Amino acid sequence: MKVGIIGASGYTGGELLRLLGNHTKCEITCVTSRKAKGKKISEIHPHLRGVNQLRFVDLESLDISSDTDFVFTATPHSTAMEIVPELLDKGIKVIDLSGDFRFQDVNTYEQYYGVKHKHPEIKAVFGLPELYRKEISNAKFVANPGCYPTTVIIGLVPLLKEGLIEHDRIVADSKSGISGSGKGLRYDTQFCMAEESITPYKLVGHRHLPEIEQELKKFNSNVKISFVPHLVPVIRGLSTTLHCFLKRSLDETRIHNIFTKFFKGEPFVRILNVGEIPRMSAVRGTNYIHLGGFQVDSERERIVIVSTIDNLVKGASGQAIQNMNLMQGYKETCGLEQTGIHP
Repeated sequence: MKVGIIGASGYTGGELLRLLGNHTKCEITCVTSRKAKGKKISEIHPHLRGVNQLRFVDLESLDISSDTDFVFTATPHSTAMEIVPELLDKGIKVIDLSGDFRFQDVNTYEQYYGVKHKHPEIKAVFGLPELYRKEISNAKFVANPGCYPTTVIIGLVPLLKEGLIEHDRIVADSKSGISGSGKGLRYDTQFCMAEESITPYKLVGHRHLPEIEQELKKFNSNVKISFVPHLVPVIRGLSTTLHCFLKRSLDETRIHNIFTKFFKGEPFVRILNVGEIPRMSAVRGTNYIHLGGFQVDSERERIVIVSTIDNLVKGASGQAIQNMNLMQGYKETCGLEQTGIHP
């Protein structure tokens, strides 16, 4: 299958190139970037030297339908909505890694992203395989979830589904590596500002909050999340600590068994032992999500769960390839069998 990547010069584009380079069913035939037009892939992504000899091209000068069967749009928010309609009209299957098509209610998108949506008529399947595998397998267009929502949703669904926690007293405390903010130059992500510091941001109203609540409300329509993201001085990785309050007394073994049963057979979900804490370094470069902790504070009827991923893989490009595999009928793990990189 011939694959194109629109916006391939960014971090997520680089991860798509890295992972698809090991995919036995795919041939990358075009990569686009306005800023890197004419440059070799290795000039922008030096770790891919010798993997692919393509050069970046400008999308405006490309008839993408002649070169590709499948396209990933790894573009900034509000850009994909300009591109996706034409691709779909040409019969090309698409996965969008931006936030443009994640919301069922376009008004929510416009409120949190601050732009008018130009194609509200186009609907996508939300690309979280652990919840929507059947829908993704039958889809022509998938909206890849955000990195923060992936950790929060997967970490909470088993408890909400069983009705074990108070739906309006959930705290998600998330920490992300600097690559999560993209390649764009920003004052707060410069080395002198980010190193040796942990910086919370968007304390209320982060644009991933409505995405999280949209999906969790399918399990409890009144769910409310208190979500605060933090920037931490690591390159890649994302860890979310979830604080939930139990409706009734439960021991840790029972909760661990609920998670084990819910995610049985999931190729990229690893349930750690009770009390074992997931580490960013253990999932670095992989498409795995580690769920751990499962510790109960009986005095306060509180449970703490930790959910950890690589923000560029399971939080973005790896999950996109997992979705592509499902859409094309390939083995779901194809191209994604990497183990962790340590230290």
